[in-house]
Amino acid sequence: MVVEGAIDDESPLIQSFCSGDVLGGPSKRTGSVWSAVSHIITGVIGAGVLSLAWAVAQLGWIAGPLLLMLFAPITFVSSYILCDCYRFPHPQLGSIRNSSYMLAVKMFLGDTKEKICGVLVHGGLFGTNIAYIITTSNSIKNSNKLDLIQLRSHAMKAVGVSLRRFFSF
Repeated sequence: MVVEGAIDDESPLIQSFCSGDVLGGPSKRTGSVWSAVSHIITGVIGAGVLSLAWAVAQLGWIAGPLLLMLFAPITFVSSYILCDCYRFPHPQLGSIRNSSYMLAVKMFLGDTKEKICGVLVHGGLFGTNIAYIITTSNSIKNSNKLDLIQLRSHAMKAVGVSLRRFFSF
């Protein structure tokens, strides 16, 4: 006889762990087709693509396209692996949807590797932010030089234009 509300021997050990989210309860998806398309466009046309022409120009006509062809399959395999890790096969609860990259790393590789991956991911983001700051400061510096060359007028007028450019960045 089974009593309602009683836990039997065949129920999973983790009751609050369902196929949606680790914290319990499935997470509601609020996106639409347009938001998915905009995220894809943002990911494809990012700062990396905008600087691609400069990088190929620095490498030359031979090394640039060769490195593009070398890194294309690496990017494809990385994307395929990331898409394949979207769902985690749990033996008792079925397929679990990973809502973040770090959760997928935790599910497949464990807590220690998640911490190592977190340090590497955040270190990469930190380095990228430093590169953006350096690029922005160089742009402001070059903009100020251009303003001073073009204006050739009173110093206060040039300072006012450069401050407007600074705040526009």
